[in-house]
Amino acid sequence: MKILVTGGAGYIGSHVVMRLIEQGHQPIVVDKIHLDRAQAIFSEVKDKVQVINGDLGDRDFLDSVFKKYSFDAVMHFAGSIEAGDSMKNPSIFFQNNVVNGINILDMMVKHNVTKIIFSSSAAVYKTKDGVLTENDILAPENFYGETKLKFERLLHWYNRIYGIKFVSLRYFNASGAAYGLGERHKQETHLIPLILQAALGQRDCIKVFGSDYPTSDGTCVRDYIHVMDLARAHLLALEKISDVPQIYNVGTGKGHSVREIIKIAEEITGKKIPLVDAPPRSGDAAFLVADPKKIEQDWGWKAEYDIKDIIRSAWEFHKDKG
Repeated sequence: MKILVTGGAGYIGSHVVMRLIEQGHQPIVVDKIHLDRAQAIFSEVKDKVQVINGDLGDRDFLDSVFKKYSFDAVMHFAGSIEAGDSMKNPSIFFQNNVVNGINILDMMVKHNVTKIIFSSSAAVYKTKDGVLTENDILAPENFYGETKLKFERLLHWYNRIYGIKFVSLRYFNASGAAYGLGERHKQETHLIPLILQAALGQRDCIKVFGSDYPTSDGTCVRDYIHVMDLARAHLLALEKISDVPQIYNVGTGKGHSVREIIKIAEEITGKKIPLVDAPPRSGDAAFLVADPKKIEQDWGWKAEYDIKDIIRSAWEFHKDKG
């Protein structure tokens, strides 16, 4: 299949692109990225992937891309992702995550592309002291989650009005590394890469944001899922997409606290990670853990990697990249 992958040069998107190539598909990546960086990301498969530098806010640009390629499906990863930033810059998040998404949907309608796999988030839920199912209350606790939920609602209406088929994958904390790719953001805020940077001496300490949450050790609990488990879910979504909208949690069903992750990282790296307590961040939920039973039952998908696999693979990536 010929697949438009928005944000395909990003962390999760690039792993999915590699998996698509392995399975014989033809990904066309649209991302706001310098082409030299894209060439570095896809250096080993550069003859099998087309990378286009462009802005999803530019409808004329998008129209030209859809005209040039006859896409069979869209995988939509592009968008703003930091929950804390969403509470400071809501207009940027609305533009990138909702308005630009509408642009994609409108081009799909115009060019008769009827399938989209959406990179959604557990942030759409109202958090609770327990695992989250797809039937739980949708009440985001930060504006990032609100934008993800708004786009899911748009997908429902475009399905009803135009027949756009969609799968929305609400995943939890994507982690780990494969294909020599991993998490390297300009302003890193994700816990595991921050810890590993500290282990490598690239930062002085790890800030623990909040120590009095209603969890076992007072720190936030998250469900960490290996990026390759996510990639498998996206490939399955291409096979399983149908006229009926499908929404799934994609997680392991197991939660790990900040302090627990740090302890496991210390065991794997053999390094002591210095900690500094800091105030909690606005919009951070205490507990986000998936109940993945629905996708397991419907599709036979199940996470193959555990937290030690995740941290070990990420450590190998960070050591290699220095």
